[in-house]
Amino acid sequence: MTRKSGGSSEGEQRLRKAVDLKLKGEHTKALLILEMLLVEEPENVDFLEEIADNELSLEQYPRAEAAAKQVISLRPDSNRGHYILGFIHSHKEQWDDAAKHLQEANRLQPNNPEILRCLGWALFHQGLRLQGIVTLERALNLESDNTFALCDLGVAYLEIRNFSKARALFRRVLDLDPADERAKECVHTVDRMEKKFQDQ
Repeated sequence: MTRKSGGSSEGEQRLRKAVDLKLKGEHTKALLILEMLLVEEPENVDFLEEIADNELSLEQYPRAEAAAKQVISLRPDSNRGHYILGFIHSHKEQWDDAAKHLQEANRLQPNNPEILRCLGWALFHQGLRLQGIVTLERALNLESDNTFALCDLGVAYLEIRNFSKARALFRRVLDLDPADERAKECVHTVDRMEKKFQDQ
């Protein structure tokens, strides 16, 4: 029988400690605790989800993917498992697989701005440009100061040559974070592309 969540109270305390470390950005320390817990309970989905999450934060994509696949095999309705697999497929530019997992994550946990942001990006690059932009707009409506969502939506508008909307989004990022190098470069790109387009 598959263990679906926390075993002993001691195990739960160690899991909470690992989550606290993750939230402080101490992913390697969190993983040490989680891997010990997993030795004791190899099919504990809570431990596997946390391992996948920490590995993703460390950009250890093959390890994150392996853990997330194990999560899905044990708990097919894990929105975190589907989100992590969708994120990794996006990173690999495997847009069909990314969209499939992110749509499932969104079905399981609707109106999560991070899931919607990644889903919008995947749909846009899958060729569903309007649906992608609408989904990115939804993500931004839920979290209006999210610089990642602002940049992703700005890039999408830039690619469809809506220069004024793209510029406004990148400038909003710079209002929030004047040191954001990606947004600075994107403003220059908008200016260059708009000039080139007007000169044609």
